[in-house]
Amino acid sequence: MSTALRPGALLVMGVLLLGACSTAAPPGEGGLEGRVWIGPMCPVVAAGTECPDQPYQAELDVSDEDGDIVATVVSGEDGRYRVSLPPGEYTLIPRSPSSGIPWAEPAPFSVTSGEWTALDVHYDSGIR
Repeated sequence: MSTALRPGALLVMGVLLLGACSTAAPPGEGGLEGRVWIGPMCPVVAAGTECPDQPYQAELDVSDEDGDIVATVVSGEDGRYRVSLPPGEYTLIPRSPSSGIPWAEPAPFSVTSGEWTALDVHYDSGIR
């Protein structure tokens, strides 16, 4: 008995593996995804000195066209977030601590069936 795979079997396995690696949403599934950033992170930024924004863990609300909160998501320590939503028009509302800092502006977005809308959030740290 041979353990070698037939060429056709290899082709089928390759197609299945490629399909498993796809970032496209299954039909009907979609929503919003992105990363949350905070900056500036240096009290004084001098020319030629790097001070990149950093990933930020934050709580984000999603409101529908009527202003009702339909979802809440928390970004990970790496700043990444993802929330499934039906097709429609929404606003992403970044939450701020009671002190109001850091803060980020709300952002409108649309979701199309079967697609993931990319939206990064940038919090202002208040550092100057």
